[in-house]
Amino acid sequence: MPFYRSMGQVPRKRHSAFRQPDGSLYHEELMGAEGFSAESALLYHRHSPSAITSAADEGRRGDALRPNEPLLPRHLRTSELATGDDLITGRTVLLANDDVAIGFATAAAPSPLYRNASGDELLYVHRGRGRLDSVFGSISVETGDYVVIPAHTTHRWVPAPGAALTCLTVEARGHVRIPRKYLTPAGQLAEGAPYNERDLRGPADPLAEDGEDVPVLVKARSGVTRYVYAHHPFDVVGWDGWLYPWSFSIHDFEPIVGRFHQPPPVHQTFEGPNFVVCSFVPRLYDFDPEAIKVPYHHANVDSDEVLFYAEGDFMSRAGSGIGLGSISVHPAGFIHGPQPGSVERSMGVDRTEEVAVMIDTFRPLQLSASGRGIEDPEYAYSWAKGVRAT
Repeated sequence: MPFYRSMGQVPRKRHSAFRQPDGSLYHEELMGAEGFSAESALLYHRHSPSAITSAADEGRRGDALRPNEPLLPRHLRTSELATGDDLITGRTVLLANDDVAIGFATAAAPSPLYRNASGDELLYVHRGRGRLDSVFGSISVETGDYVVIPAHTTHRWVPAPGAALTCLTVEARGHVRIPRKYLTPAGQLAEGAPYNERDLRGPADPLAEDGEDVPVLVKARSGVTRYVYAHHPFDVVGWDGWLYPWSFSIHDFEPIVGRFHQPPPVHQTFEGPNFVVCSFVPRLYDFDPEAIKVPYHHANVDSDEVLFYAEGDFMSRAGSGIGLGSISVHPAGFIHGPQPGSVERSMGVDRTEEVAVMIDTFRPLQLSASGRGIEDPEYAYSWAKGVRAT
């Protein structure tokens, strides 16, 4: 996060005696990134956050992955995925490499307590509303929200009553951050950045929950462990620092437009280890009278391009079968561009109403069995429709 927050009760000095009403000490936890040389937070627990009473191996989760062979563009239809139990155990990984796993989940039930020890998570709320509860407090979320959850944050997802949460999930092997190009040397979002600190939402006051024998699922690179804690991890009474979950709405992303087509990096929203995330939002089209409004054919020389189509009308993909909830995968080595006829149709249009999330990875993505199971096999050949006849 680019700024400091302090919530609840904290002592005047770090690493100093901080006593509970009965005279006993609160238990201080330092949560720090990159060996405590990057962002960190200090949390104050009523009980030891290390006190576990049991641990059990839950094994590895998810489908086996296979390379994108033959090398093809793919169209995955997330509407065909079954509703899961919750946003943690019910998510389905569709695409992954050693840097990132991209998945999808729809769930109406609260999740178990969970902690990802191998990297940050970024979720995009496609439909629904609810909240993220964590050791830091609660954040309310709704359709269109991005939510960044730092590695090692114990949390749970709680959909609103009668309102299932449907989310695109991005699990990093490292940290998801605001792009450095948007930040001043002191860490403030600079003038000209497409969003501002006023757009960002952090947790409310700590939950200070009590409880005993509380299970928590912990994901590491080797698999999932089920701990049982002697006391509830949400027993935090206060915290401060720069490291905590945060969210902002894709509708608060301010698009950059030009007289002619702007390249995809103007839409960048987040950066992660060997991947970036971009936001496509309603915006004016390129305003020169001769401008080609839809993206030109292009070759992703160094990256696989994943697009999640969230809302609106996707003119450049018209006739391809792409619709709301679709995921397209255009791998490095495939030249892709507008569907036949879409350039001509765009010439008299002055704006786009699309909302989409793009993830570019700089190492090849593999597909899971679940991803292949929801694939449209005709998508790779959609550019040739009507072309052979001429």
